[in-house]
Amino acid sequence: MADYTLFTNPMSRGQIARWALHEAGADYDTQLVEWDDRPQALLDANPMGKIPTLIHHHNGHDHVITECAAICHYLGAMQAPELTPKAEETADYFRYFFFVAGPAEQAITTRAMGWSAEDPQKQMMLGYGTFDKAMDTFETLMTGRDYVCGDRFTMADVYVGSQVDWGLTFGSMPSRPAFEDYAARLRERPAYKEAKAIDARLIEERQNG
Repeated sequence: MADYTLFTNPMSRGQIARWALHEAGADYDTQLVEWDDRPQALLDANPMGKIPTLIHHHNGHDHVITECAAICHYLGAMQAPELTPKAEETADYFRYFFFVAGPAEQAITTRAMGWSAEDPQKQMMLGYGTFDKAMDTFETLMTGRDYVCGDRFTMADVYVGSQVDWGLTFGSMPSRPAFEDYAARLRERPAYKEAKAIDARLIEERQNG
């Protein structure tokens, strides 16, 4: 048995987890999940049936990890400590991780759903204010640095970078130099290319029936 089992669908956020697994050099098996047919093994691990769900088979125990940001950091902590932050990088590492997992993703999702709040009081309740404010803040955070932790790639870049990569590809984020340059650097990483090639092949196989 491989060290990890990844429940995923190639057309999902599971692409983030796969990239993280490749960056960590982890030994893993893939369990493909159909949208209308969630296997019982997935539901037993994650009653929400969400993908990706990652199971770590470790020392005779199965450890379930869900939520892409948590999966990325967990894999760094367990498999690739060189991709976790040094002491002086920890503040940026977690700040960016949770800014993107929280306010930025909320802003992108609510805009895609056509929701907005004009009332300033309701904007405060949303946790990100407005889409433009969230994107302007995101741009400011990424300006003048190559990666989340400055000039060094970490697992935070798998999650933060996936949101930028996806957002630029599908137009859910504005095209700005700080975002475009960041995405271009990440797309050159061997682990990114390996993981994306696997999911691209799986998507093509499904489309060709």
